[in-house]
Amino acid sequence: MQYVYRAVFEPDPDGGVLVTFPDVPGAITHGADRADAIASAREALGLALRGMIAEDGVLPPSREEETGLVEIAVDPATALKLAVIEAFAASGLSKSELARRLGRRETEARRILDPDHPTKLALIEAALAVLGREIVVSVRDAA
Repeated sequence: MQYVYRAVFEPDPDGGVLVTFPDVPGAITHGADRADAIASAREALGLALRGMIAEDGVLPPSREEETGLVEIAVDPATALKLAVIEAFAASGLSKSELARRLGRRETEARRILDPDHPTKLALIEAALAVLGREIVVSVRDAA
């Protein structure tokens, strides 16, 4: 699971750079310059995806590479939360069963599955393992 979406960068009529995501209509932002716009785009994308997954549990697919679009990845903490929530949804487990397999209380399982609640890496890694997934880190050139 990669949480990378393509964005359109264009001059903002009010100055700076306007950023939109064709696949994530709710993610719209701007920046004073390109670097600021990229940072704002990461944040806007993460907020929009967390909202979408909290609302209906489904994230839009990311379009294939397209000329003129810029790849934007969500921050690592958001990507891990989205991965755990998607893996849980696909698992068919109940929150109680997830908690039991993790050796935790159900309230902790609920917090793990809350896209806006911060969760430590070790617990996310454990939850993903219980759900049959593993974290693989990748590093690439910045946008």
